[in-house]
Amino acid sequence: MYFKTIDFSKFSSIKVGVPIEVLMLERDDIIPNDRVIIGHANNLLVSNTPPPLMMLSKDFSFIELNSNVLTVGCATPTGKLLSFAKKNDLAGFEFISKLPGSMGGMVAMNAGVKSYEIFNIVESIKIDNIWIKRDELQYGYRFAKLNGVATELRFNVKKGFNKNLLEELISLRSNQPKTPSAGSAFKNPKGDFAGRLIEEVGLKGVSKGAMQWSEVHANFLVNHGGGRFEEAKYLIDLAKERVLLKFRIELEEEIKVL
Repeated sequence: MYFKTIDFSKFSSIKVGVPIEVLMLERDDIIPNDRVIIGHANNLLVSNTPPPLMMLSKDFSFIELNSNVLTVGCATPTGKLLSFAKKNDLAGFEFISKLPGSMGGMVAMNAGVKSYEIFNIVESIKIDNIWIKRDELQYGYRFAKLNGVATELRFNVKKGFNKNLLEELISLRSNQPKTPSAGSAFKNPKGDFAGRLIEEVGLKGVSKGAMQWSEVHANFLVNHGGGRFEEAKYLIDLAKERVLLKFRIELEEEIKVL
């Protein structure tokens, strides 16, 4: 293991943060239990004083296909796995075209698009160096209780990559802002949409400093350049407060705040 200074104003997808010293884990390291594991910071909002952080190094960025068993390191970028699935005609991975970041980040929050999510296709997860079957874990909509650090994933794969499905899912991006963000800020409440609720309480397009509830999609918190953590947190808290007051609905963050 080694330390690396990461500037989250450049590294994170929302472009908010300051340089932070992060512990990088290598293969066969003993995993510390006093640090928070992060992925490629695509759904992350990091404060100037986060808890001690750690990340998987490039040792955990790999893809191995043996017969019908696919093993993927959790530092593997989603785009790399998508390309591998296309090249090898593997079914079930089309939806990750819409989800940037690392495979570890995906499994930690059971990331997905509509009815497609990672826990639908993963067979087992290596957590703290022990393989655990998917059905032995608690998981649900944008939620997974791993109780440790995931380093590898296993999938039972079959042939049949669906290019039509891929194009259909990519087209869903058309209603997402191109401005830096961390993706959806809130989970959709049951039977409703967080974006609709934020818009209904008059916050679509509202700014605080360089941060703004996007005019393109109200559930996206975007950074127009130089946005600060305090500005982002203010807007998140304001949305939760107004939606609770008007609709008696408690919005739950999909973005992870550290």
